Amino acid sequence: MITAVVFVKADVARIPEVAETIAALDGVSEVYSVTGKIDLIALVRVRHHEDVASVVADRLNKVEGVLETETHIAFRTYSQHDLESAFSLGLD
Repeated sequence: MITAVVFVKADVARIPEVAETIAALDGVSEVYSVTGKIDLIALVRVRHHEDVASVVADRLNKVEGVLETETHIAFRTYSQHDLESAFSLGLD
């Protein structure tokens, strides 16, 4: 399984709609809104490297409201911790 972490800059007025549209794409497992220089982080999980291009370049980049992306491919997994808890603020 190939995992890609995609940083997304989006039109600020459309962040929720952009996030929902990206989350609905095949190959996207999670989308998080975040603070900082980027607006969203999308986790892409696919079987082949070519599929990363299909998800990111062919579909995610074309979502209305996406202004810029930066994609990072994961080499190794060092922890099996639940990703939801890793991105959690610890609030119920």
